[in-house]
Amino acid sequence: MAQPAYVEVAELLGNELADLHFRVLSGAVHLDRQITHPRVQKPGLAFAGFYEYIKAGRVQIIGESETRFLHTVKPVVRRERFERIVDPKVPCFVISKGLEPFPTFMELCKAREVPLLQTGALTSKTIKKVSFFLEDHLVPVTRLHGVLMDVYGLGVLLIGRSSVGKSEAGLDLLARGHSLVADDIVTVRRYPSDELIGYAEAPAKHHMELRGLGIVNIKDLFGLAAIRERKRIDLVIELQPWEEGKEYDRLGLDETVYEVLETAVPYVCMPVALGRNVASLVEVAARNHVLKLQGHDSAREFVGALEAKLEKEGRD
Repeated sequence: MAQPAYVEVAELLGNELADLHFRVLSGAVHLDRQITHPRVQKPGLAFAGFYEYIKAGRVQIIGESETRFLHTVKPVVRRERFERIVDPKVPCFVISKGLEPFPTFMELCKAREVPLLQTGALTSKTIKKVSFFLEDHLVPVTRLHGVLMDVYGLGVLLIGRSSVGKSEAGLDLLARGHSLVADDIVTVRRYPSDELIGYAEAPAKHHMELRGLGIVNIKDLFGLAAIRERKRIDLVIELQPWEEGKEYDRLGLDETVYEVLETAVPYVCMPVALGRNVASLVEVAARNHVLKLQGHDSAREFVGALEAKLEKEGRD
């Protein structure tokens, strides 16, 4: 498991947040300061004198409410609070709504080389977009070899050794109207809700590798409906070459899980043999998983009915 330890302030100025149009008002030489927490803060309590509220590693966003409050504070008190707040442990300050910083605040930020950014966006939009960006970049992430498909609304991850037929199965599923999320390398992030979200990174996004054909563009071949940008991983299916004499689960009573980023995901081991329609089996596995989520376990219901019948016949 890999978990980024920090995001540099400079990354806020990249393409992902380009619509916020950040301007650097001070601290341009220290844009390598580290943001270590995905949650942003509004330093209203700190401006009121409760300094313990300022947490290291968090972006501080100053909006209209903080600015209006500061106008009610005496200049000498305001300066004292600015001096306590403009600290190297703060990676950066962001002023929203195009508001102009207080001259004293700007002076301190420049003197201490603390990054101060300004955006014309509303405070709510700024908080939402910066929080989403940080959450997306500061959560645990890993990369898996497999194919992630959207099958009946479920995120189904096909794994297995090289050349077992994962991409071919994915292609069959595409022809049946399902959608591709990622082929070959699936990037997975675990969010605080414990959701595992998988997607493909550029330049592999929307592409699939098929032996004998090479790299094909699924969006161009099948249209926009055949692709998904991201998908939660709900079910892992491992394709394994059929081994003669090996015992396989025939009833489906064994409930096993596959761990991704220390999170358990329902798992099915599916033997692959000549003549088996893997795409159909994947569809059935997906439908069966949906039934289980709805409280209907076909295997257990069958065994329960069989046991009841045998018990009744034994009494008769």
